[in-house]
Amino acid sequence: MNTLTLNQQPVSSGFRVDVSRGERIGRVSSEWFSRPDDERYLNLTELYDTVRRRAERAHARTVESRAVRVEASRDDAERLSLIVPGRDEPISPTHWSFGQLCSLVSAPASYMRQLPAPLAGINLQHGLLSHRAELVKTLEAHDGRIELRAVTGPDYGRIWDHELVAAVMKIAGNGTGDTRWKVPGVLDWATMMHNPFVDVTKDTTTLYASDRDVFLFLVDDTHPIEAGRLPNGEPDLYFRGFYAWNSEVGSKTLGIASFYLRAVCQNRNLWGVEGFEEISIRHSKFAAQRFAHEVAPALTSFANSSPAPFVAGIKAARERVVARTDEDRESFLRKRGFSKPETTKIIETVLDEEGRKPESIFDFVQGITALARSKTNQDTRLDLEGKAKKLLDRAA
Repeated sequence: MNTLTLNQQPVSSGFRVDVSRGERIGRVSSEWFSRPDDERYLNLTELYDTVRRRAERAHARTVESRAVRVEASRDDAERLSLIVPGRDEPISPTHWSFGQLCSLVSAPASYMRQLPAPLAGINLQHGLLSHRAELVKTLEAHDGRIELRAVTGPDYGRIWDHELVAAVMKIAGNGTGDTRWKVPGVLDWATMMHNPFVDVTKDTTTLYASDRDVFLFLVDDTHPIEAGRLPNGEPDLYFRGFYAWNSEVGSKTLGIASFYLRAVCQNRNLWGVEGFEEISIRHSKFAAQRFAHEVAPALTSFANSSPAPFVAGIKAARERVVARTDEDRESFLRKRGFSKPETTKIIETVLDEEGRKPESIFDFVQGITALARSKTNQDTRLDLEGKAKKLLDRAA
């Protein structure tokens, strides 16, 4: 089998892919759809500078919750501010931190936002005075006015957004092509060619940051990897990709997902995904240490790793024949928890797409992932994809 290695020269044009295989993952597409222009960045340097400046303007402290004073004016029914020990001037909560305050005192944020500020202030003050945890950690920032960006428990382990971006920059440079890791190209559905060479614009970028999080998606799509052949004899090409996310104000965990994929379309759906792996870390007391010892090294290891184990796993799955008769096929799937209708659908899908019934582990995996893509219920789809991944892992 002819396998492209990481040492070869990059492709100079687009390459044909078969996106009917593997999984479709919509996480990046969801981010792409939801981000306004001011949350989209054209390179990692610009993104890093923004989130680093934000961190430099911020100050974290731990205070007694009962010592926080809530102030509201009857003259402005929408304005509520806080007086925090150690700071004389009032602090304005953001939409996000107001929700965190409400959560800390077990008050429904949606209801509290509907109340006039004086009434909401009375409820918040009562909750803070009776807050059993006693201590809270605040994150305050000065940007024209003093804002409360976050309020969490005292053991919240903050990982700054710029720390994640810096870790990515160590392997990806500016993220636009000065290393092999870059913002992805685009699949042309008319020709089924993935074109790695697309200008990075607000419409195509996959580098995002809001006032509460960062999200980055990068690929190595100029160095495709051949892992076997398609039924028509053409190479089955993959490339590596990963996305990472974090929130320094507690809106989500920190995490990195790495995988191989065949294409990225215009709305940033990932097509033909194989070998999906994910690491996530809650912002608990020792989160920063775990980031330093687990996530950052894992990212560097994936970036510098050889595709040989992945290719070997695909080859093993292709070569491992587990069924030669219809009875074998049905028995193989039913023993692994598939219903009779699912079994029939999987076999029919492989027959339609490959021109023959499934025989190898790889054949069955492709049939199962194709069935998963047809499911609108996320839990059902994830369950099927999990079963496919277990089959592929056992074959490797």
